[in-house]
Amino acid sequence: MKNKLKIAVLGGGGKTGNYLVNQLLKEGFSIKLLLRNPKKFEIQNDKIEIIKGDALHFDNIKALLKDCDAVLSTIGQRKDEPLVASEVTKHVLKAMNECKIERYVLLAGLNIDTPFDKKSPKTVMATDWMKSTFPLIQEDRQKAYKLLEESDVNWTQVRVPFIDFTDNSSEIAVNLEDCLGDKITALDISKFMIKEMIESKYSRQSPFISNL
Repeated sequence: MKNKLKIAVLGGGGKTGNYLVNQLLKEGFSIKLLLRNPKKFEIQNDKIEIIKGDALHFDNIKALLKDCDAVLSTIGQRKDEPLVASEVTKHVLKAMNECKIERYVLLAGLNIDTPFDKKSPKTVMATDWMKSTFPLIQEDRQKAYKLLEESDVNWTQVRVPFIDFTDNSSEIAVNLEDCLGDKITALDISKFMIKEMIESKYSRQSPFISNL
């Protein structure tokens, strides 16, 4: 993938999304953001284009992806609102096909299961807690993963443990079978997602990443 592209970003108004937007700008990319409340977005830069809308609406997703080269998503479940994971994934995959976009990198929790996992007891415990505490959210996120698997898109689902919202950066562990650490900084998530967007080292896979 050539560098200095225009990137469509979902979830850019959130805490992790803010780190991703700032890192994309730092690395010289142009950005299109889909925001429900653009007036609340505080990052100002002439390389940012904002689309007002909701990710649950396909037309808004398609407008976001138009003329972009890749899609990055840190979108999460909104409290007391409709489930988003599978619906947004369905919209993104359809819009990618219509807009001829090949690359999709999205953020997910370590609780997502794949057929390739060999989770440690600690990771299994965290996964089981999520399944029992938020069963509908967990089921929806697994459905989103199934949609990715069934697609022909070049996607990477980045699974993370507890997110530390700091500007700290340190060495990270990447593993396809288990989460090796207890946390990761939002900055390191952003750097990894952008690098993976360009390199596609983990195409159609779901790596765990964590700080050592």
